[in-house]
Amino acid sequence: MDMWPLLLLFVQLCFCSGYEGTPWCAPIKIKHGDVSCRTPRGEHYRNVMGTRCKIRCKQGYEAQSSEVVCMASKHWSSNYACREIRCPKLDMPINGGYKCSDGSYFNSRCEFFCSPGFTLKGQKTATCRYNAVWSAGVPSCVDIDPPKIKCPNVKDKWAEPGKLTARVTWDTPEGVDTADGILTDVILKGKPSKSNFPEGLHKMSYTVFDRAGNKGSCRFTVRVRVRRCSPLFPPDNGYMKCDSDKDNYGATCEFTCTGGSELRGSAARVCQYGLTWSGSDTTCAPMSINVGVRTAAALLDQFYEKRRLLVISAPTAANHNYRFQMTNLQQAQCGLDLRHVTVIELVGTYPAQVGRIRHNLLSPGLALQLRLLLQIPQRSFQMVLVDKQGIDKQRYPFPITAAELFTTIDTFPLRKDEMLVQQEAGQTCQS
Repeated sequence: MDMWPLLLLFVQLCFCSGYEGTPWCAPIKIKHGDVSCRTPRGEHYRNVMGTRCKIRCKQGYEAQSSEVVCMASKHWSSNYACREIRCPKLDMPINGGYKCSDGSYFNSRCEFFCSPGFTLKGQKTATCRYNAVWSAGVPSCVDIDPPKIKCPNVKDKWAEPGKLTARVTWDTPEGVDTADGILTDVILKGKPSKSNFPEGLHKMSYTVFDRAGNKGSCRFTVRVRVRRCSPLFPPDNGYMKCDSDKDNYGATCEFTCTGGSELRGSAARVCQYGLTWSGSDTTCAPMSINVGVRTAAALLDQFYEKRRLLVISAPTAANHNYRFQMTNLQQAQCGLDLRHVTVIELVGTYPAQVGRIRHNLLSPGLALQLRLLLQIPQRSFQMVLVDKQGIDKQRYPFPITAAELFTTIDTFPLRKDEMLVQQEAGQTCQS
């Protein structure tokens, strides 16, 4: 018979009976949690040496040790109590504070606030979490509200008679800060109070800063008005020269005509107290041309040093060069007037020829004399440009554009002086 199974059973019985008098570790009792143990010998030997127990705490509590072991000293390896979770004490935000639902304990909710004039920067609330850490850091209270300032209300000012400015006065405004009340000096952008302002709308502003660097500003306007007559303009073929500001009360404007034009109306006008101009309207009428003279030389003498002449000759009114040239020049009448150019048309062959200066008709004999004097053929198109000194400056056997004609005239020495005067007077053509 095999004796080994009997021997093994005997050893086990002796071993078990020997443990009956052996002291165990104290039973684990967990408040606010539970424990699960694993022993070397099974569930019957729950607190024997070598037993390992895992500690689990309920929500809001934490174990001092997550696992303990029954030591040979008959004590557990460490403290295993479940302590209530507590976060570190929160710092108080500068210029603010906080209120908590349960102090620094688990799940306590703290709400931050700031003193009047300051704004919370960061999370508004923080909650104590299961790991003893707050859900958010302590926010800061910053001054981001700009100071307030109210600008003066300045009414429109009229310039004094004979002047183009007005003296404007107002009180310097003060700023108000919503936080600590400390402000810098008030800064003005624009002319200071008690200054003389010229005519027009002047945009002004005041700016103030608080200690945090926030800027508050306001804007206002100063409008100065000048009593004026309705504006005057230089007449066609004439110039106007005014003193003061041309149309304010007391201003005087003088008129002159050039290029052979005759002045009609008042040579000078004054802006009066009632804001009306003295005298009558001024015009520069085209010069009166006597087409009843006997000779071509007598006709041309009327234009000497007054007007330039553009003589256009064609065998018939149906001539295509003539028709193109006249159509082009009709669209450039302003440019012709600006350059003091008078157009003379010679159409047809003698004796059935017609001469014309605008609406003034020339006799066939006078028209023939012009052709002979200027050596213009009757049976072909030709155009002659004569300057103010009666000199034949340019001949064209074909039509040209108004721009080409004007370019040529603008190279004349006398024309350069005219252009300077016209530029000063603001006399131009829109096209």
